[in-house]
Amino acid sequence: MPIAALVGTQWGDEGKGKITDVIAAKAEVVARYQGGNNAGHTVVVDNVTYKLHLIPSGILYPGKICVIGNGVVVDPKVLVEEMRYLHDRGISTQNLFISDKAHVIMPYHKVLDKLEEDARRLKIGTTGRGIGPAYVDKYMRSGIRIGDLVNPTRFRSRLADFLPMKNRILREIYGHPGFDPDQIFREYSAYAQEFRDRVADTSLLVDEARRAGKNILCEGAQGTFLDIDHGTYPFVTSSNSSAGGVAAGLGVGPNHISSVIGVVKAYSTRVGEGPFPTELKDAVGDLIRERGREYGTTTGRPRRCGWFDAVMIRYAVRINGLTGLAVTLLDVLDAFESIKVCVGYDYRGQRLDSFPTDLEILQECRPIFAELPGWQRDISGATGWDDLPYQAQHYLNFISEEVGCPLQMISVGPRRDQTIVLSDVF
Repeated sequence: MPIAALVGTQWGDEGKGKITDVIAAKAEVVARYQGGNNAGHTVVVDNVTYKLHLIPSGILYPGKICVIGNGVVVDPKVLVEEMRYLHDRGISTQNLFISDKAHVIMPYHKVLDKLEEDARRLKIGTTGRGIGPAYVDKYMRSGIRIGDLVNPTRFRSRLADFLPMKNRILREIYGHPGFDPDQIFREYSAYAQEFRDRVADTSLLVDEARRAGKNILCEGAQGTFLDIDHGTYPFVTSSNSSAGGVAAGLGVGPNHISSVIGVVKAYSTRVGEGPFPTELKDAVGDLIRERGREYGTTTGRPRRCGWFDAVMIRYAVRINGLTGLAVTLLDVLDAFESIKVCVGYDYRGQRLDSFPTDLEILQECRPIFAELPGWQRDISGATGWDDLPYQAQHYLNFISEEVGCPLQMISVGPRRDQTIVLSDVF
């Protein structure tokens, strides 16, 4: 049975939480493969809004198996808070499983994240959640994993191995007092107690589900252009948020992934620093921001807004091997008499149709726009393709043809029922 991967095609915030929630209705396993609580997914169910940061969106369906994979970095405090948040709203986390190989975000990671950002001449725009430093320790082989955290003897030993060096860096470079190992041990051991029985070999769990013929949905955080390798480096996240991260982040064979759905906004947004060719720094951009409620789920930061960029999405189609597009927030464009789509870049008089990997070139690129008629009608009640105005259909077909990927889903509002499914994932 199929394993479907869901990825963001822009700079994150594409509405992956809602699309995950819709597809999860027919999935039996929903697994998160990378990132940490620097991402946020907002899902509306029966007019109740849920904000999730670590736990897969499938948790909102009773009985679904939800997995936090080995590629995720986990802040135990945030995980416990999120479990309690769900319990308080009557949502069970009994079927949540956390990889014993997932790395733990420690308190010194969060402090280092902020201190290092403050010391940078070139600001990255980090959320300060400790994600980057946790991944650094993972690749330096000095990280603490969930399997260590739930084993008191091993956890204390790992702290003794790694904390002295962190304290030395904090004290001698940044003038920070450092951390007391006993205090960390007590606090983090208490968190571990709350999810100890949910720690598992999740690679085996997912493979057993696959062998049993269950539908599996793999959920990512952030987006293609925040991918550590393929994004707009250095203005990126610290993990592979593109489809290539699925196999490593969950421990599944890449040959078992049968489809890759790219979630894409009907326009573009970005948080933090870095080039943004179609950015609108005017009243149009402000209107998109307000209509789309473009403020970060995790940070509350206002997002930078601009028109749809087909050059970007062509790159995302190629990098991820996309088999279908899930277009979100189409209803945000209801207000516009005309809508622009970037179909190429002008770089010093030369037309570029492929996304440049050199940020100095990208910084100088100016969008070449095609202008399409708007529909100026409320489409939030559309339940099928034929319910959409001709102009909206034309816009969707235009961007699909420009990027070379078929349409699969269209979202016209935040609720589950405000979704037009053109072809089933499972």
